[in-house]
Amino acid sequence: MESGSCSAAAVGNGDMRSQRDLSLVPERLQRREQERQLEVERRKQRQQSQKVEEEKSDFFAAAFSRERAAVEKLLEGGESAERLEEAAARLQGLQKLLNDSVLFLAAYELRQGQEALARLQAALAERRRELQPKKRFAFKSRRRDPAPATQVDAAPGAPMAEGILASASSMKGERGFGSVWVCGFSNLESQVLEKIAEELHQRDVLLTELSNCTIRLYGNPNTLRLTRARNCTVLSGPVSTSVFLEDCSDCVLVVACQQLRIHTTKDTRIFLQVTSRAIIEDCNGIQFAPYTWSYPGIDKDFEGSGLDRSKNNWNDVDDFNWLARDVASPNWSILPEEQRMIQWD
Repeated sequence: MESGSCSAAAVGNGDMRSQRDLSLVPERLQRREQERQLEVERRKQRQQSQKVEEEKSDFFAAAFSRERAAVEKLLEGGESAERLEEAAARLQGLQKLLNDSVLFLAAYELRQGQEALARLQAALAERRRELQPKKRFAFKSRRRDPAPATQVDAAPGAPMAEGILASASSMKGERGFGSVWVCGFSNLESQVLEKIAEELHQRDVLLTELSNCTIRLYGNPNTLRLTRARNCTVLSGPVSTSVFLEDCSDCVLVVACQQLRIHTTKDTRIFLQVTSRAIIEDCNGIQFAPYTWSYPGIDKDFEGSGLDRSKNNWNDVDDFNWLARDVASPNWSILPEEQRMIQWD
């Protein structure tokens, strides 16, 4: 009994000594230990988060590759309208997969996906064109030649802007639509310009060499390209696919689209609705805000465009000249709310 009592007393004395030892540990060391444990926990959470993102990225890569191969196979044997419609449906699913994955994909993965989709869309359009029935030969009365495919309004007496036909051709080449007309404006200054829905529907719009102009595009274009514009305001209805800006300055662009790419542009405000991520390159002074334009019939135009109005990544921007993920790019910023109150009409 005595030995048991002694042992218990020894244990009790040991606990008391441990408590005294702990009380002697400087508070600074205790805080350091707590910080170390917190850092270990944060590191674990970062590793887990990175693992989840990698798993998502791997799933996307596998699913995208599988669906792309299925679409390519359908297009290779696309000798019937049914196979082409199936390819078109799967292509829409592929676009949705890419749109739903933009938040965790790296910039290069997103760019590769967009380029692959563009190639498939062009191939689908070409197949559809090949399946169109060829006109039968018949003797007909002589009539006036139709208007050329490229219709871009220019200033009276002014030469066509340098490279405009090349730009129009490249727009058609990207999509493979040889029969879709290009419309727009070029070489104009200090004017208010408009295109209505009937003129724009699923056409490619080219605006180039404009200065101090206001352009309103009512309707649903397929693509929109704005090049070499100075101090212009462009308001556009929903664009089904891509919008491109190049070599512009001191402009305002108000647009809804699937994807936006901006090159060599400065001091420009973008009021944007986009389902993927906007991309800028060799730009500075770009400011972004949500899309705010409205006009009679815009709901119908959104329905026809196929854009998801509930999804807007207007402030999710990739700068190809700024690779540091933990530091914000100095080339673009969010437009302050007090500067967004603009009357468009």
